[in-house]
Amino acid sequence: MPKITVPHLPVSCLFGMIKPSGPTSMSLLNDLQPLLSKSRLFEQAAENLPKQKKRRSKKVGNVKVGQGGTLDPLADGVLVLGVGKGTKKLTEFLDCTKEYSTTCLLGCETDSYDSEGARVRTAPWKHVTKEQVIEALSQFKGEIKQTPPIFSALKMDGKPLYEYARNGIPLPRPIESRTVTVHSLELVEWKGSNHSFSWPDKALNQDQKKAMEAAIRGVDETMTIEDDPEHTAQDAEKPTAFVIKMRVSGGTYVRSLVHDLAHALDSAGHVVTLTRSRQGRFVLDLTEDGDQTCVPWSVFEKALTDPGAADEEGWTEWEREVLQHMEVI
Repeated sequence: MPKITVPHLPVSCLFGMIKPSGPTSMSLLNDLQPLLSKSRLFEQAAENLPKQKKRRSKKVGNVKVGQGGTLDPLADGVLVLGVGKGTKKLTEFLDCTKEYSTTCLLGCETDSYDSEGARVRTAPWKHVTKEQVIEALSQFKGEIKQTPPIFSALKMDGKPLYEYARNGIPLPRPIESRTVTVHSLELVEWKGSNHSFSWPDKALNQDQKKAMEAAIRGVDETMTIEDDPEHTAQDAEKPTAFVIKMRVSGGTYVRSLVHDLAHALDSAGHVVTLTRSRQGRFVLDLTEDGDQTCVPWSVFEKALTDPGAADEEGWTEWEREVLQHMEVI
């Protein structure tokens, strides 16, 4: 096993972690913090802490940990973490270039624009061809305007947007769109009906639909939420699904892009898988000079149950993984 050169301890650093689909980004950080705090890589002896912190030096969770741009629970892939002074460098990863691959399932729109949400409406999908998708993608390349979904935590006049939608409160003004840049966008897999995805079982009831309509009619009096009468029930044939890959600027809503793409195809659609393969220089696969690979969450998950024995240099498996992937600040 190659010997690792260790910087002066304790370390402040950045490193990438591969988030699994399912848990929230914050829950993983909360699970990770006690592990980092017990490691000699990051922990500080009580005599080296500022006086006001000495009383808490034996408590778990003394190390400061943050993330540079959360991923939705559904999403997996690159999540950049900062430890110690590394947390001050995380803002650069909010606006950096990112790469994603996502699967769109046609025929159904959800309130969250992904499979975690509830069905809002259904629409025709059988008419959509691979060639139509390729042609429609050209509308979403370059500098584009995006509007976040109304079921989001973004605030308007101090109130989250989802509260307007759930309570039928008219929006005081249109949801502010943002300008983003889509550097590249391509269809990478046409699944057709050969997949295991399905529309969510959960659906908005009529009262919830009316509340959502009332909220949006504050800025759009023509707004209605209606199923296509020929597509109110799932067809025996699985709806079309396809995978697109994109390289985008910071602030891009992948869910909104998929939602708008489905509308451009005269259908409805939502995200069923989402993988972030690049966040700045941290990546799943090395493709450019300066790229840095990431530590799989499974490494930390294993260590939380059993940290394992230390090697001849005194490092456990998970610590060695971090040492091999981190950027020291």
